[in-house]
Amino acid sequence: MASTGFHLAIHNFGIHVADYGDPAIEGFFKREPLNFEAATRASGFIGRSGYVGEPGPESWGKQVFPRFLKGSGREAGPSSLSLWQDIESLMAFSYAGIHAEALKHARRWNVEQAWPPLVLFWVEAGRRPEWFEAVERFEHLADHGASPFAFTFKQPFDPSGQPYVIDRGRLKALVAGNAEGQADLLAQAKLMAP
Repeated sequence: MASTGFHLAIHNFGIHVADYGDPAIEGFFKREPLNFEAATRASGFIGRSGYVGEPGPESWGKQVFPRFLKGSGREAGPSSLSLWQDIESLMAFSYAGIHAEALKHARRWNVEQAWPPLVLFWVEAGRRPEWFEAVERFEHLADHGASPFAFTFKQPFDPSGQPYVIDRGRLKALVAGNAEGQADLLAQAKLMAP
């Protein structure tokens, strides 16, 4: 996808099967820094929100969570908010390399979801979406399905609101390029217990 004056935002959310510090989800927390580093090395990565009170990038507003957290017994859930150049760049990071290795274990770390795992939406280049906006779009997707306002990789839209066909050739090239820069991180993750 050619530069359009927009960047692609992604917000994902889940609920862990156990409390922070429990061995059942230790594999998630050990991999998290590797995934954050892999993202910074990935082609098309623009930036990510940090979390208030934690080292790392500045938080893009106060972190809030989708309504699905209520009644779970948890105060927070694993979630992220980041910006990417385009759909292919984000897909190349998400479904290959270190992040794909982590996704293989997600069912072990997270409760079964009755909501979408993520939402995608376009924002004007140079603007950072805030957590509340990402949650609004996440819940809209859960309630109404994919639309130009809130969509998924399975039903993507371009910034003008038209259905988008993913460029598989470009995606494959991005995956190959990212693999070179993530090889050391992937090797570390493969030595970790899930």
